[in-house]
Amino acid sequence: MENKTVDVIIPAYHPGNEFATLIKRLEKQTVPIHRIIVMNTEESMWNKEWEKLSGVMEVHHLAKSEFDHGGTRAWAAELSDADVMVFMTQDAMPADRELLAELLKALDQEENIAAAYARQLPNAECSFVERYTRAFNYPDRSVVKTKDDLDKYGIKTFFCSNVCAAYKKDIYEKQGGFVRRTIFNEDMIYAGGLIQKGYRIAYAAEARVIHSHNYNCMQQFHRNFDLGVSQAEHPEIFEGVPSEGEGMRLVKKTLAYLIHSGRVWLIPGFVLQCAGKYAGYLTGKKFRKLPKKFILWCTMSPNYWK
Repeated sequence: MENKTVDVIIPAYHPGNEFATLIKRLEKQTVPIHRIIVMNTEESMWNKEWEKLSGVMEVHHLAKSEFDHGGTRAWAAELSDADVMVFMTQDAMPADRELLAELLKALDQEENIAAAYARQLPNAECSFVERYTRAFNYPDRSVVKTKDDLDKYGIKTFFCSNVCAAYKKDIYEKQGGFVRRTIFNEDMIYAGGLIQKGYRIAYAAEARVIHSHNYNCMQQFHRNFDLGVSQAEHPEIFEGVPSEGEGMRLVKKTLAYLIHSGRVWLIPGFVLQCAGKYAGYLTGKKFRKLPKKFILWCTMSPNYWK
């Protein structure tokens, strides 16, 4: 997308030293950045020294009670006047100087590609099992997903992670952008709408960020509870779309990989994590039948319920 302007949008909450590293790596990208728009939650947790790291950074502060996964990003999108908006999280590190160039290249493949998302590589602290999960979810081969892929990929057709994803601004505005209030999953909700309208989503394997987490069983439960809630709140996107197929394929392939690699002692922990994920997801899907106190115990986003 030659001569297209690019804004990078980063929601931040109590950022640490990794934030400075992120800005420095963005400054070294081969594609010039028009603006870096930071949506920071709680001004008291912001280090003004970071604003000196880039001449194109602008920071907008909001209270924790105002933050919303969809609404905050939608607000940032309104502030952007670039042709392409690249959304990132504060802990996603560009793996090289070509991250933005590769995202733009992916968007430019076809006119009706509305979004492109990056490959996520494990960081140095990533566990053995999570490394395999990263490789499964973010393979080394790029793909363009369409409505015709729903039978093949199921719900993964809608996958487009805002850990690092680029969006064409004109299509974003035409389609109404991110949902204004959501507990989680704003990227898949928007991507699902794009797919339903006939647009395409590109997975750009050559656009790489370093990003991973070692969640324990209960963290998986809480995260997937919120995922289930988001799907239950948006039946117009997720109803009737197969959800469990890709998950079961990951479980089977990971178990086979652990056996083949001789790390069978990791299987019980992996099984517990899978149980936590599935239990959280199923519980979240039924949230309307649950008492408020139990919901607040299940969720990782208590402010959403206030």
